[in-house]
Amino acid sequence: MRTDAEHKRSAPVSVRCFIATISDTRTEETDASGRAIAELLTAAGHQVMGRAIIVDDAALVRSAVERQIAHLDVDVIITTGGTGITSRDSTFEAIDGLLEKRLDGFGELFRMLSYQDIGAAAMMSRATAGIVAGRVIVALPGSEAAVRLAMEKLLLPELGHMVQQVSK
Repeated sequence: MRTDAEHKRSAPVSVRCFIATISDTRTEETDASGRAIAELLTAAGHQVMGRAIIVDDAALVRSAVERQIAHLDVDVIITTGGTGITSRDSTFEAIDGLLEKRLDGFGELFRMLSYQDIGAAAMMSRATAGIVAGRVIVALPGSEAAVRLAMEKLLLPELGHMVQQVSK
C-alpha cells in the first residue's frame, strides 16, 4: 500500500489554468483577485493559459466556462467573484449546473478557514468546486483576501493531485 506522499508524488507539478473574474465593475487594472490568482499559480510553477473578465450574468459565465472546458490545453478553471448572496451573484448557479462531480469538501473547508478570519459572515460564501469533462472547476469569492486564503491553504497544496485524480 502506497503512502500519501508516494501517491501524490506521481501528480503533475505544473497544471494549465484559466482564470475568469466575474464582475460588473472590475477591469484589468482593478482586478486584484484575478491578478493574485495568476501570481500565486505562476509562483507555484503552474501555467496561466489565459484570463478573462466576465459580466456577472449566469448565461455569460456558463458560456465562458464551457468554452474553456472545450480547450484541451486547460486542466483547471478558476473563477473569482459572484459567489455571494446578492441578486447579481450568479457564479454558483452557472457553475453548479455544469458540475458532474461536486467537491463539497472544498466549500466546507473554505468556509471553515474563512470563519477564522471574518466570523459568521463566512456562511454567506457559496465558494464551490467540482469536475466537468475531466477538468477541475473552482469558484472563489471576489475578495483578494478570500482568494489568497483559498489558493494558499487549499488549492495550491492539492492542485496537481486533483488533476491527477481527475485524469484517471
